Amino acid sequence: MKKKKTFADHVIEFNSNLHYIGSLPPGIRIMNPFREQPQVMDIMQQFYRKYYSDHHQRRMIMGINPGRLGSGATGIPFTDTKRLTEVVGISIEGLKTHEPSSVFVYDVINAYGGPTAFYNDFYFASVSPLGFTAIQPDGSEINYNYYDSKALTNAVYDFMVTSIRQQLEFGIDTRVCYCFGTGKNAAFLKQLNEKERFFETIVPLEHPRFIMQYRLKRKEEFISKYLEAFAAYGK
Repeated sequence: MKKKKTFADHVIEFNSNLHYIGSLPPGIRIMNPFREQPQVMDIMQQFYRKYYSDHHQRRMIMGINPGRLGSGATGIPFTDTKRLTEVVGISIEGLKTHEPSSVFVYDVINAYGGPTAFYNDFYFASVSPLGFTAIQPDGSEINYNYYDSKALTNAVYDFMVTSIRQQLEFGIDTRVCYCFGTGKNAAFLKQLNEKERFFETIVPLEHPRFIMQYRLKRKEEFISKYLEAFAAYGK
């Protein structure tokens, strides 16, 4: 009898096969940590085997797309190398990143009861599972979002839809999707959801980066807001 795939098996298979083969607008590069960073595949597998080796149904939290210092470096959404080492207990050699969004997210995770409790109930995804960078005149790269240009949104639209559909098969509770970002990300995801019918409802939450950059003094208030939103659709 064939063994049923765990949630971890599904995620690892999805990430291992992530590949974008379409065209992109000039000056935009796709960022795929699973193919670019030698350590990332192993780290990603360790993480999901640690927290997702079961058949639990989980609610999805949807970000924008991976950034260079978070999952672009670790392969794990909203987890920089500092949180990966100090909280999760997985070491990464020769790379140190500090990502403000990760700081806030792990404050929420701690308030929820810690990583084991949190990851038992939630799965982080992104509207685009791969990130983008814009190449600057001096050759340096900066983070770029799927919605930053209509040309990019159009180019990766089918890739994003297919990726979300694939992830829903992991064992996702489709009653609700929490959306990080109350502006462009929420507007796009709501519009996309009306068309594709992924979820019954989308619940936008202020993006962790926005909170850390512009509302830091009110951080505890936003943590409470997150927890209330999570409790509203608790099991």
